[in-house]
Amino acid sequence: MKIAWSDILEIAINLSEAHPEIDPQWISFPDLHHKICSLENFEDDPQNSNEKILEAIQMAWMDELD
Repeated sequence: MKIAWSDILEIAINLSEAHPEIDPQWISFPDLHHKICSLENFEDDPQNSNEKILEAIQMAWMDELD
């Protein structure tokens, strides 16, 4: 399944599975952006993200670990 920036929860799940060693609370937005764009099934324009989207993904990733 292809994912895009609007798929916040799906991105968080994929990040959690791909990077179990990372505590998302401490990831920088540039590093988070890079990790999202590097996901195997991510297929959206990297330029379409913004701080609000990255923050929502970070929060969803933290919730995924709880």
